[in-house]
This record gives sequence, C-alpha cells and structure tokens, in this order.
Amino acid sequence: MKKIVRCPWAGTEQIYIDYHDNEWGRPVHDDRRLFEMLILEGMQAGLSWITVLKKREAFRKAFDNFDPKKIAGYGEKKLAQLAENPEIIRNRRKISAAVTNAKAFLDIQKEYGSFDKFIWGFVDNTPIINHPKSMSDVPANTPLSDKISAELKKRGFKFVGSTIIYSFMQAVGMVDDHLSDCFCHTKNRSG
Repeated sequence: MKKIVRCPWAGTEQIYIDYHDNEWGRPVHDDRRLFEMLILEGMQAGLSWITVLKKREAFRKAFDNFDPKKIAGYGEKKLAQLAENPEIIRNRRKISAAVTNAKAFLDIQKEYGSFDKFIWGFVDNTPIINHPKSMSDVPANTPLSDKISAELKKRGFKFVGSTIIYSFMQAVGMVDDHLSDCFCHTKNRSG
C-alpha cells in the first residue's frame, strides 16, 4: 500500500490530520464559514492553531455558530460572559474584535452582496496555486495579504494583520500552500 504524503504540520493528532485533509486549502465560498475562519484566525494570534482547532466547537456554541448578525448585536453583558467562558480563548480584545468585525463584515455584505464576492475578488475568484517543496518555501505573508489586511483595517476590522490574513487565505483555499508532494495539493487531488 502506498504511503499517504501530507504536509508535515498535520502531525499525528487526528483533529489536525482531519483539518489538513478535509478543510485547509479547499476553496470556501459560504459567508458564514468565511466569517468563522476570519474570527478563528484572529483568535489564534500568538497561539498555536491546534489550540483554536480543539476549541472550535466551543467557539461555535459560544458565538451563536458565527452568525455575524447576532454577534454584531452583542452588548457588554454578552462580552463579559464570553470573557468568563473557560471553553474558549478569553482574550477580551479578541472577543471585542469579533463584534467589531461582525459589523464590518455586514457592511461588506451590504456593499458587495456577499463577503465571498468581496474577498475572492482579490484573487479574481481563482485560487493561487503554489508549489512549495518544503515548509520553508511557504511564506508567513505576501504583498497580497498586506493589501487585503490594509483594506480590511481601513474598513474597521481588528486582528487582521498580514500574517493572520495569509493564514486565512490558506485556510479558505484562496491560496493552496500544500507541499507539492502532499496528496491534498490541487495537482494531486482528483475530482
């Protein structure tokens, strides 16, 4: 039997392997899912992605399944409640940023019809397919992530620095940075 080759960051924990194999680098066009990933990538700042991944279901429950309309309406009582929730990352600035970002997200939906149309417009609705041979070939950010980050900040978003945005782009498939020999790389996937 042929050994499956994965990106080394997938490691050996099943939750990470499943995320790598089924989500990371796969194009996402659902606004709710795009919003979820934007918030989770911001929550990850300064932490490891596995920490966020393990808390993802708790985040979904605590943040009304990432409904931007509901989150935009969170008041001080709800923010305080979230800051006390041991199941999620309790950084008050990140929690407040989720509310700020929900409002900015809704503004973009109103202007463009969907966040998907806005964000995927930066890549002409076509994923950027890279061919990294090793993890050292994968950048932490790019001129395009700089540009998207600046635009989001201009629109009022928080926790959307260029590195966070590049991670978001990878997560939602705007960029395929699977190593070229990984079975998940676009050129290796069938169907």
